[in-house]
Amino acid sequence: QVQLVESGGGLVQPGGSLRLSCVVSGSIVSINAMGWYRQAPGKQRESVAGITSGGFTRYVESVKGRFTISRDNAKNTVYLQMSSLKFEDTAVYYCNFHPVPFGSWGQGTQVTVSS
Repeated sequence: QVQLVESGGGLVQPGGSLRLSCVVSGSIVSINAMGWYRQAPGKQRESVAGITSGGFTRYVESVKGRFTISRDNAKNTVYLQMSSLKFEDTAVYYCNFHPVPFGSWGQGTQVTVSS
């Protein structure tokens, strides 16, 4: 069973940056499209960014130009570099397969943007 372990969240001021990491058990990162999702309080979970096995990336409109998804196949890890963070980026961030998540979700990592 695939396990997803997210980390890197925290409290940051508006305009700040964070880098999230997701370690995926098993050597699947290189052959599967992976993505980052987020769920804000009272809202449904939404897709934020995805990266294919070929390196093609896609982003939800609200994070374009601010977030960058990347992948290190040797480390079975997917990253999300977030910059110019806004209040509305506050959420629990998860990784999973993309664009269709599959299996169990990890515990997520909390990102809080606050002054």
